[in-house]
Amino acid sequence: MTTTVTTWYLEQTSPADLVVARPLSAEADVLVGRATVPSPEFSRFLYTSVGGDNAWTDRLSWTYAQWQEALGQPGTETWVAYEKGTPAGYIELAGQADGVVEISYFGLLPAFRGRRIGGRLLSFGVERAWDLAERWPQRVPTKRVWVHTCSKDGEHALGTYERRGFRIYRTEAEEEAEPVNPGPWPGAYEPATHA
Repeated sequence: MTTTVTTWYLEQTSPADLVVARPLSAEADVLVGRATVPSPEFSRFLYTSVGGDNAWTDRLSWTYAQWQEALGQPGTETWVAYEKGTPAGYIELAGQADGVVEISYFGLLPAFRGRRIGGRLLSFGVERAWDLAERWPQRVPTKRVWVHTCSKDGEHALGTYERRGFRIYRTEAEEEAEPVNPGPWPGAYEPATHA
């Protein structure tokens, strides 16, 4: 069985393009920190936990060495949002040639969605993309930040990027086979019911 997947490519070409999300309330107790030691185990946990219900499958077959190589590239950074010490989501930046930075992955674990954490994390991550060369002196200053999202991602993904000032520069549509149980386990996310 196949489905049509639409992919949107978005970019910012100046730090002034970023529309910063409103701060979280003081009670939110959300901190963002950089995972400065590349950890395939931790990054795979974030990838499967965030992408499990959004059909993220491209890295599921990666070996430990492939994870290590990707995470160890100069200019690659993983920033993690924690709520009360619990990982809530992450943004992975990949420095590319000529001052280009890709947001490779961004998202929240299902239990943390819909609480404005994503907008703040994305704002923070885009700011880190724009100042990436300050932490990686061999890099030239950032001239462009780009990201892609698709119709398999969360229903609010495209709008979240646009609200932060990203502009669409290309759209593609293609047929893809529907994955079977793509997440970290079958039925990885079942929305909690509240009494």
